[in-house]
Amino acid sequence: MQTVFEEFHTRVQEVNQYFVFLEGLIQETTKLAMSGDQGEQKITPIGSNLSYILTANAFLLLYNLVESTMRNAIVAIWAEIGSKKISFDFLRTEIKEIVIQDFKKRSHNHVVHSKLKDISLDIMTAELNIEKLFSGSVNREEITKTAREYGFSFKTDYSTTKHGEHLEEIRDNRNSLAHGNESFAKIGKDASFENLLKLKEEVIEYLQQILQNIQEYLENEEYLDKSTLGPP
Repeated sequence: MQTVFEEFHTRVQEVNQYFVFLEGLIQETTKLAMSGDQGEQKITPIGSNLSYILTANAFLLLYNLVESTMRNAIVAIWAEIGSKKISFDFLRTEIKEIVIQDFKKRSHNHVVHSKLKDISLDIMTAELNIEKLFSGSVNREEITKTAREYGFSFKTDYSTTKHGEHLEEIRDNRNSLAHGNESFAKIGKDASFENLLKLKEEVIEYLQQILQNIQEYLENEEYLDKSTLGPP
């Protein structure tokens, strides 16, 4: 999980840098300088339309942070299981179901091999389709569903995270932009910087706490079926 946290903090820094830039535009402390015909610098006002476009772009950065963080975290879970070469029999029921469903999708006859339980997990996890994880659809509901599927906690401190309730807005705006359903100018015009700043802080804290939950899940080996383990 150390790599996951490092990548998360790197992306958070990118987001924070962009918001500093965006705030400067709005407060007009950041200006656009262009070279004139004689090479002289000319300060050019940043029009409202460009300001709206740059504001809308913040939704793309925030969504990128959310999806990449969750994907990296799930990859880390499988990497942990695979590195320990844990037998299928010792996995908790929810993890077994994920493995079986993935195996079925890759099987031409949709029949799970009778010796599936004997296959080393590092072989099975190598074939999990990482690219399809969360593709374009991460919100609080999806993260909660994933937490239940894997067995890690989705509980966070509501006072600082709002339990990720605004992820829906971020995802929907990102999808509208990505699929061309709305223009950057329109979405940016409808979004206030104050609200975006609030969303950013809540989302970063929410993801931080979810990652901490997953780290605890891995440290306690909660992916194992405790009923199959002997007495301590």
